[in-house]
Amino acid sequence: MKHTGKRIKAAREVPGYVPHKRYPLAEAISVLGRFPKAKFDETVELSVRLGVDPTKSDQGVRGSVSLPKGIGKQRTVVVFAEGDAAREAQEAGADVVGTEDLAKRINDGWVAFDVCIAHPAMMRHVGKLGKVLGPTGKMPSPKSGTVTDKVGQAVREFKAGKVEYRADAGGNVHVPVGKRSFTEAELVANVNHMIEHLRAVRPAAVKGVYFRKVSLSATMSPGVAVDVV
Repeated sequence: MKHTGKRIKAAREVPGYVPHKRYPLAEAISVLGRFPKAKFDETVELSVRLGVDPTKSDQGVRGSVSLPKGIGKQRTVVVFAEGDAAREAQEAGADVVGTEDLAKRINDGWVAFDVCIAHPAMMRHVGKLGKVLGPTGKMPSPKSGTVTDKVGQAVREFKAGKVEYRADAGGNVHVPVGKRSFTEAELVANVNHMIEHLRAVRPAAVKGVYFRKVSLSATMSPGVAVDVV
């Protein structure tokens, strides 16, 4: 029998919360804010089930977006670069900058970072790390803005709250949109921005309903369904 924790049970008893009901965004965030809080500042995540078929090359949804209110988290950013690009990355605040030495460290199993950025000239090193970085979603890619010759700009953007996203095999996108400590207005701004961004990158080949299911949840809370047309 599936066990339901005390925190989830308490959340389900919060006045105004009805599982599976779709709420307008502002109301959904208000309900989420009434759930019992953990002893740490939980991450608020937006989960979107899109009406796409990820197995088709013309229906892939992947990229990165800068959220207007950031995500409330200090992020560790590593960069593959050398020469002027390396200095640019360091000046922008990169935590680790390297070439072959960084590739060896990662290949040996070190993945204690949030974002990996690479200058195009460094792909000869990065390309060998697919088996390590791929499963963790940290493999640099031009589509996500993490393979770029403007490494300094990329570092500043990801440090400030730029997030990567990618539809999984089921067409689902999961992306952090802030913290429980954010104001409701800040969460509304971030979620609206992410929804409109996903709407803007809708593949032309996708027909029918695009936003099949949208929900918000905190690290230790149930989800609250959001009404998105």
